[in-house]
Amino acid sequence: TNLLYFIPGLVSWICGGYIVSDPTLKRFFVLHFIFPFIAICIVFIHIFFLHLQGSTNPLGYDTALKIPFYPSLLCLDIKGFNNVLVLFLAQSLFGILPLSHPDNAIPVDRYA
Repeated sequence: TNLLYFIPGLVSWICGGYIVSDPTLKRFFVLHFIFPFIAICIVFIHIFFLHLQGSTNPLGYDTALKIPFYPSLLCLDIKGFNNVLVLFLAQSLFGILPLSHPDNAIPVDRYA
């Protein structure tokens, strides 16, 4: 919330007051729940319109040799999405953390 102090009144409007309280947590929970769905919708709309019109050519000439969106490019997009999903699930379910600090792997001793 400190990042939002440059706009007067924004923090108190978003947080529901000047301190972090129950309305603040509910608003941020709703925001964090809805934002991924909005982002996925924007990505799918972007991919649809990009493949519908095709990308522009920097040389400026138009060609009649166009690849249709369905099935080849759609299958490539789905394969790429599945690859990212597999990497995400492997990271989140199996805890593959090659870039984390080694001290994070030490088990906690509550009685020490």
